[in-house]
Amino acid sequence: MSDTQVKQQNTGAYYAQAIASFAVALGAVTIGIFYLDASGWVRAFLAIAVLYLTTSSFTLAKVIRDKQEAGQIVSRVDQARLEKLLAEHDPFQKL
Repeated sequence: MSDTQVKQQNTGAYYAQAIASFAVALGAVTIGIFYLDASGWVRAFLAIAVLYLTTSSFTLAKVIRDKQEAGQIVSRVDQARLEKLLAEHDPFQKL
């Protein structure tokens, strides 16, 4: 009595849209900082802040994904143990 999980596959179009969206957003912010009417130090600070935000966003996404995958592995191991116990259990066995 095993549940077969359907592994979700993302399409190539989904990946392309995600990459394009990221590129457009990062490009728009970069152009906005470049054309900002402020001194070079202010623009440099904003550029560093955008880079820091971008890298920390990738790190957060990876940590969340890793935690979710670890939970799925533990859940699968627990499910396999339960199925083994149920398969080996004989309700008519005399104690």
